[in-house]
Amino acid sequence: MKRIFLTLAVAASVLVGCQENAKDEALDPQQSIDMSDFYVETEEVSFKGESEQCQSMRVLNRQVKENPGLYKKMYDIEYATRRFLNAKGKPGGGSGGGGDTGGEADVDVAPIEDGLGIINIPVYIHIVYPNANSISDAQVNSQMATLNADFRDTNVDQLPSGTTFANDATDAGFSFSLAGVFRHNDPKSSWGTNDAVKAAYPPITPSTHMNIWVCEIGGGILGYAQFPGGKESTDGIVLGGDFFGNTGGVYGLGRTATHEVGHYLNLRHIWGDGRCRQDDFVADTPNADSSNGGCPTFPSTSCKSADMTMNYMDYTYDACMYMFTDGQRNRMRAIFQPGGARASMIN
Repeated sequence: MKRIFLTLAVAASVLVGCQENAKDEALDPQQSIDMSDFYVETEEVSFKGESEQCQSMRVLNRQVKENPGLYKKMYDIEYATRRFLNAKGKPGGGSGGGGDTGGEADVDVAPIEDGLGIINIPVYIHIVYPNANSISDAQVNSQMATLNADFRDTNVDQLPSGTTFANDATDAGFSFSLAGVFRHNDPKSSWGTNDAVKAAYPPITPSTHMNIWVCEIGGGILGYAQFPGGKESTDGIVLGGDFFGNTGGVYGLGRTATHEVGHYLNLRHIWGDGRCRQDDFVADTPNADSSNGGCPTFPSTSCKSADMTMNYMDYTYDACMYMFTDGQRNRMRAIFQPGGARASMIN
């Protein structure tokens, strides 16, 4: 009888152990997560046709040198993003080894079933100019309208679809609400990209609000953003006033903010800042050897495939960009999952 009980006990423990192992594997499919293509810093920043308008990657390079722990933190954020997307069976969190597939890996995928609904992000705007009223309320409101249109795929500037990529523009599922505008009359003529404007006028509750500073950056720079994982004291986005909201000109439709918010929500430049061999960690965007500028005629080809020049994470003119992909949407939303880098913004 004792032998029978012992046999049953061993069998029960084996069954429980197998169930626990299966549960662990389901929660942490580590073997299926390829991090071989992960990078933070990039020494090769390349563009085609336009100057370096966005300084987000150069700012990231500087922050990593100043804060050695940032690399590990961003690695962990990337691992968590890929783990979540793998568990959901959704592309968007990196393909390993720069393995983009010409923009066709995620065709007609239904919105990610992440249980988050439309994610609203409250926004504080800090206007820092010698005359802070030079950025009008109408300009502020036009920028908010552009963000809402671009991230919900209701913008009116879309080019005809169906002749470019099988995966057309998608609804990213974000809305933006204006929480407050702070105007600071400051005589400084140029703030640069060393976060000096953030030190002078610190972000307000950055764990729950997105902060945007509007100021004269200088050097022809349109804007820069901080990726998830950086210090709270510098978290947010800096935009040049000439490129904030509807101001006219080729960068005057508010798309600089859309681009920088993409970085803030963990998107890289669509060309990966490293020519054909370096990925943007999104499976349904094609490899590219550099940025595109102006308003290219389709197809603009590099890396043996057509570039997705109309993507918000390229450098084309505002009127000639109109889309995020499904993979980009899924990647941005992953950081709002419980324990994610921006989960504290969920009310």
